[in-house]
Amino acid sequence: MGMTDPIADMLTRIRNANMVRFKRVDVLLSNMNLNIAKVLNESGYISGYNIKRDDRRREILRIYLKYSDSNERVITEIKRVSKPGKRVYEKSEKIPKVLNGYGIAILSTSSGVMTDKKARESNVGGEILCNVW
Repeated sequence: MGMTDPIADMLTRIRNANMVRFKRVDVLLSNMNLNIAKVLNESGYISGYNIKRDDRRREILRIYLKYSDSNERVITEIKRVSKPGKRVYEKSEKIPKVLNGYGIAILSTSSGVMTDKKARESNVGGEILCNVW
C-alpha cells in the first residue's frame, strides 16, 4: 500500500531526527521532497542533501541536519500546513509571515517551490506546504 502523504512523512522524519540530534536522515525521493530540501538548504536550515541508493536499489534523499556550535538545533519546529484532506492556498498578498519573519513558509507555486518571502517578491501565490522556524 502506498503512502498517502510523503511530504508529511519527510517532515516527521526530519523533526524526529532533529529531536535526537542525528547528523543525517534518509527520506523517500520524490520531486517535491527534493524541492523542499533545496529550499531548506538555501534558507540555511539544513547543511546539505544528496541522492543515494539503499540496499534494495531504491533512490533515497539523504538530508544532513544542521546544528549550532553549541549543539543547539537550527530547526526549532517544522509543521505541515496544507494536508491531503484540507489544502491551504493563499494569494501573494495574503501569505502569512511565520513568527513575524523569523521563520519561513514553504509554498508550492506555479513558479516552483519557494519561500514565502520569494513568493511575495515574485507576486505569486500557491499552496502553503509547511512552516519552519
